[in-house]
Amino acid sequence: MKKVKVLYVEDEPFLGKIVTESLESRHFEVHLVADGREVMAAFGQFRPDICVLDVMLPHRDGFSLGQEIRQQNPQVPIIFLTAKNQTQDVVQGFESGGNDYIRKPFSQEELIVRIQNLLRMTGTAAPEPSDGLIRLGRYRFAPLRQELHLENDFRTLSHRETQLLEILAARPNEVVQRKDILLQVWDNDSFFNSRNLDVYITRLRDYLKEDMAVQILTLKGVGYRLVCS
Repeated sequence: MKKVKVLYVEDEPFLGKIVTESLESRHFEVHLVADGREVMAAFGQFRPDICVLDVMLPHRDGFSLGQEIRQQNPQVPIIFLTAKNQTQDVVQGFESGGNDYIRKPFSQEELIVRIQNLLRMTGTAAPEPSDGLIRLGRYRFAPLRQELHLENDFRTLSHRETQLLEILAARPNEVVQRKDILLQVWDNDSFFNSRNLDVYITRLRDYLKEDMAVQILTLKGVGYRLVCS
């Protein structure tokens, strides 16, 4: 099956990497752009099936890009991503040609579901959610259903547990910075949120304890690494 092409525009390197890897793990083809002035050239060359645009970008904002994309292609779905939460910002997003609007911080599963819905509404074949299973040793992790499976048993994860495990699973055997996780999940690296992160990591370790080949290692003062085969 031909992959659905996503033009993803995001200038935060960590978030861009995590979202790109999450989409690619679900069989989307992703073209990531970090600079607003490069978006239209990428749009013309890549010819995406859907656009996911951050609003605050270097050199050009996402709303003006959405307007130009809409002039060139009235049908392509556009999702805006923004930390802004004022009503007028939401209105501006839709007036700029957006089909949907997601506030940061957002969960990967929310973005995937919204992309799937827009693609179905516009008649573009989208990968099925079952494609999103991530294998971690003997475990199967289903972010969209917020489930962690081990053979015939499964555990339902909380929203935060799902977010954290998905971030770590997107970069297996790599170090993920503690601060990056805090900013992605809580949008704030305060002491209180840092202690919450410790609690959630402890829970995830407990959930994964049945397979010794899967471990979440702590690099003190740096971050975490999900070791799995």
